[in-house]
Amino acid sequence: MRRVELEAFLKGFSLFFLSMFTLFVIVLFTNYTKEIEALESKLLDDMRLCSFDLKCDNFSIDFEDKADFVTYKLYKKDRLKAYFPILKSNDNFLVISLTQQQYQLKKDSIKWKIFKESVPIFFAIFTISIIFSLYTLSPLRHSLHLTEEFIKDILHDFNTPLATLRLNSAMLKKEIGENRKITRIESSIESVLSLQDNLRCYLFDHEMQRETFELKSFIEESVTLIEKSYGNISYKIDIPSEIGLKSNPKAFRRIINNLISNASKYNKHNGSVIIYYKDNQLIVIDTGKGIADIHQIFDRFYKEQDRGIGVGLHIVKKLCDELNIKIKVESQLGVGSRFILTFPE
Repeated sequence: MRRVELEAFLKGFSLFFLSMFTLFVIVLFTNYTKEIEALESKLLDDMRLCSFDLKCDNFSIDFEDKADFVTYKLYKKDRLKAYFPILKSNDNFLVISLTQQQYQLKKDSIKWKIFKESVPIFFAIFTISIIFSLYTLSPLRHSLHLTEEFIKDILHDFNTPLATLRLNSAMLKKEIGENRKITRIESSIESVLSLQDNLRCYLFDHEMQRETFELKSFIEESVTLIEKSYGNISYKIDIPSEIGLKSNPKAFRRIINNLISNASKYNKHNGSVIIYYKDNQLIVIDTGKGIADIHQIFDRFYKEQDRGIGVGLHIVKKLCDELNIKIKVESQLGVGSRFILTFPE
């Protein structure tokens, strides 16, 4: 089950289960209250019968002076007791009582009975909640499947025209030499290829496909490819050679390429990009325009510049979540931005 499906399942399950469980608790409480009322009514009836023949082993019998007590009524202070009139006596009441401990034992018996009856009902609610959540999840899963198949078909169909464009631009370059327009065409083709790779990374999970690689050489490869398109940007890498990282290389490559590409693309003229490692963190710093709203920067289609379509950093966040990498952003307008990747221990 994918992350979005798991989230939808948990939300649906929580909503349905908590609603049913709340109703279940209300019914249990109502039933318990009625059972206690029935118990007290029965005890009062038994006390009334006891007041006639005084043959009652479960109750204590005593006499008290008349006071402002109502006869044939239960009192529950200190002990459970009821007052009954005595024939030809104007000064005393007959008091029949039950100790608080005996009363509590009867209440506990009711609680235990209700608990035993409620356990199978609880598991039934739990099971029905799971079935209900899976049932409501099926349209979402179907829609996601159709969307993914559609995107996969588009990505596959991209290959032929892109290959034709690359071949013809290479032939033109060979015929007429270096040309500014051809360079722009090649740059646009690379942008489309980069978007294609981003979409592939977006479609597939990478959490379980891990291997260990050297971090410094991995970053140097990405910088070498990107710096060709940004001759006015200087790059500095400060990562110890012995640092290794266990992760999915393809997914992590997309994270690094997007971060370094953005740091270069939105940098100032003759700016710099610094990448260094410290305390289990990889930091990417640029001297660019800065980010106005760092809280929305990872939202899909959010962008603050005219360039791009606003999915790069959203994909970065998705891949970081899949690889259990924490990502944090610090930025100041006109000064630059700092992206901090914290790796799992």
